[in-house]
This record gives sequence, C-alpha cells and structure tokens, in this order.
Amino acid sequence: MKHLIFITALFVLSCNEKTQHTAQGNLQEDSQESDKIKVLNFATFHMGNTSDSKSVEFDEQNRKNQEDAKKIAQMISAFGPTVICVEVPASESEELNTEYTKYLKSPNKASTYYGEVGLVAFEVGRINNVEKLYGIDYRLEYNYNINNDLKNEIDSATFNNFQSNPFASIPELNIFEEGLSLAEKLSRMNHPKFLDFLITANADILTYVGSKNGYEGADEAAEYYKRNLRIYSNLNRLPLTKKDRVFILSGGSHTAFLNEFMQRSLKYEVVNTFDYLK
Repeated sequence: MKHLIFITALFVLSCNEKTQHTAQGNLQEDSQESDKIKVLNFATFHMGNTSDSKSVEFDEQNRKNQEDAKKIAQMISAFGPTVICVEVPASESEELNTEYTKYLKSPNKASTYYGEVGLVAFEVGRINNVEKLYGIDYRLEYNYNINNDLKNEIDSATFNNFQSNPFASIPELNIFEEGLSLAEKLSRMNHPKFLDFLITANADILTYVGSKNGYEGADEAAEYYKRNLRIYSNLNRLPLTKKDRVFILSGGSHTAFLNEFMQRSLKYEVVNTFDYLK
C-alpha cells in the first residue's frame, strides 16, 4: 500500500495514534489466535475393511505398507499431540483403548485395528506418550446410491457427468493413479482442493438428484452433513484445555467437514497439515 506523506504535524500525530491502535488490535487478534486449541486434522483413506462406495487398494498386512504407515506416523508426531481422536464410534472407546494398550506393550508387532487407526494413530500415540485415544465417530445410515432408486427429475446430466469422471476438475490429485506411494496418496488427499471435492462427491452432488416434487438426494446429503456434525459434537464433548494439541485421523470426507466447522470455530485453530506431511 502506498502512503502519502504530509508535513502537517497534527496529521502525522493522528496517523501515529491510528497505527498504534491498529498494531494493538493485531496483537490482540494474534493473542486470541494463540489461545485457541491447535488441531492437526489429517485426512486418510481406510487402510482396512471399509463400507465406503470407493476404496483405495491397500493391503494392511503387507510389511512394506506397515513400514510406510509408520513413517507417516513419525512425520505426524512432530506436531506433538497430547490428544488423539480417530474414526471409531465413541461407544467403542473402551475396545479402542484395549487394542491401543496391547500395541504399546508390543509396538514391534503392527496393529491393523481399524486399519489406519492401528497402523498410524497407535504409533503417533506411542511416540508422544499419549495415554489413551478417543473415538469420535457417529455411525448413521446413508444411501450413496439414491440415484439408482428413483427416476432423477432434477438434473441427471450434471450428476452423471460428475460420476463418469469425478476427477475431471482435479486430475493432478487423482488418488487412484497407479504407482503412487502412500505419502503421495495422503498428500493429495489433504490438499484443500481434494477436501472440497470430497464434500461434493459425498454430499453436495446428491442435490442434483430427486423425483419431480421430492428432495430425496438433498435429504440423503443432509444425513451425511448430520453425521459429520455429530462427529464434531463428539469432539466438543472432550475435556480439552488450551494447552492441548489435538490430532484427528479420519476418512477424508470427515476431515473436509471438520475443517469447515473448525475454521469458523472460536475454540480451535487448524494447523497446516503440510507442515508435517513432508
């Protein structure tokens, strides 16, 4: 910004006062930011069995895959989390921590509990001496294939064009490309454009589906929004303090929704994932 310089002393004084107030305001804003709970919200695909309509091929029993997952865990550990949240139903937290305790006793034996939970989150917890993990998922029935159950009277062209080539707008972020390393797949998944894509693919695209006078697709999309809001509500139930650093590991679409919620939050500050995924 260009500043006009005036000789008038009174005007200069006024400008200085305004500058001081602005600086103080910025300091207050920075102070408020630093008071927020830092969150590393990390997107992954499911490294074990999944009910997702599309899944990334990954053999969790393969030794190299296990070693690659451990390297990802080491990168994430630089964040220094004090609290770890995973995509396990809150109702299964006791079982989650039973499996976590087993892993802590024998860390050389890879855990494939919930795929990425055992392979990545358990190792992050071990490295950072985290005592227990929190399951924050909330299961909710959701029909990905509502378009097959009715005659679409809204906009079948837009829906079908998207389904025929989902990655048309982000070809460089296609996670199904052959030969990608685990680190590259996760790097692509955590890209902001890919996270936006996941919200479209898992929910918003269904707003183009419905009967002549119905909102069947929109209602299904609303169910997915509802599930993610409940996941967020489970996060908000945790006894967190401003000194905590929270690592969340979940399927990419949940990461995308949580990012949307937390970016508007008065409580959380989402850190840059790529500061740790290198």
